[in-house]
Amino acid sequence: MEYKHRIADQMLAKKLASKGAILIEGPKWCGKTTTAEQQAKSILYMDNPASLETNLQMAEIDASVLLEGETPRLIDEWQLAPKLWDAIRFEVDHRHSVGQFVLTGSAVPADKKDMHHSGTGRFSWLTMRPMSLYESGESNGKVSLAHLFETPEKIVAINKLKIDDLAYLICRGGWPFACGLQGEAALEQAFDYVDAVIKKDVSRVDEVNRNATTTRLLLRSYARNQGSQATIGTIVADMMTNDENEISAKTAGSYLEALRKIFVIEDSEAWNPNLRSKTAIRTANTRYFIDCHRGFRSLES
Repeated sequence: MEYKHRIADQMLAKKLASKGAILIEGPKWCGKTTTAEQQAKSILYMDNPASLETNLQMAEIDASVLLEGETPRLIDEWQLAPKLWDAIRFEVDHRHSVGQFVLTGSAVPADKKDMHHSGTGRFSWLTMRPMSLYESGESNGKVSLAHLFETPEKIVAINKLKIDDLAYLICRGGWPFACGLQGEAALEQAFDYVDAVIKKDVSRVDEVNRNATTTRLLLRSYARNQGSQATIGTIVADMMTNDENEISAKTAGSYLEALRKIFVIEDSEAWNPNLRSKTAIRTANTRYFIDCHRGFRSLES
């Protein structure tokens, strides 16, 4: 499948020119590894089944061996071996050069006890999300925020998408692989993603066993409250249709934190313009999924 250029391409290039290591974060399937591969000169796939055990053992014995290779060197799914973090920090310090490493991963490490340094001054962070309509080719990009400031008198364009098309794109989402498929096949890819989150990913993130039914009900409630400033109490009350679904606000909070760690949800923080007033213009975060299709699929499940 031909690579579709991402907005993150230029952002990554700028960061490689200014920092020794770049950590690309984001949800599974959003294109982190593929985007990093375009600029990497050598690659280590930590989760390659053929070398996974060897990689993990080497990370324990001498992580620096895994870092050898032409730079920028991509370390994919680095979080499987958290000791790599400090090893990369050490290498960046002693190589005295920028653009050394790119790290990609779909979750934060479950165990951070082997990470003794924050990465400040050595690492730069880049968050990737699923494709925008401009990146997937469904929008021509003739209207943009940049144009609003540069040529405000010429903000006009024709959108040829029909309402049915927009509804389909919302349900499909912006997953790169799904964007290369058509019709029902693309929708199935999006649906399978949510099912994988419910059945496996939400528990694997920190090795805490979480109930699939509770996760499904929580996502459904989150979808109903998307775009609102619903409290955890409101979400929990919406979930409790019978005694079997009873859940405490504390437990719901732990589920939501796990979903944040794997980039399923991404709330919009309350905006405070730092005026002299002690009161923020909006006092609570607004609930959102990181991609629009997840809300649709969660309501369907």
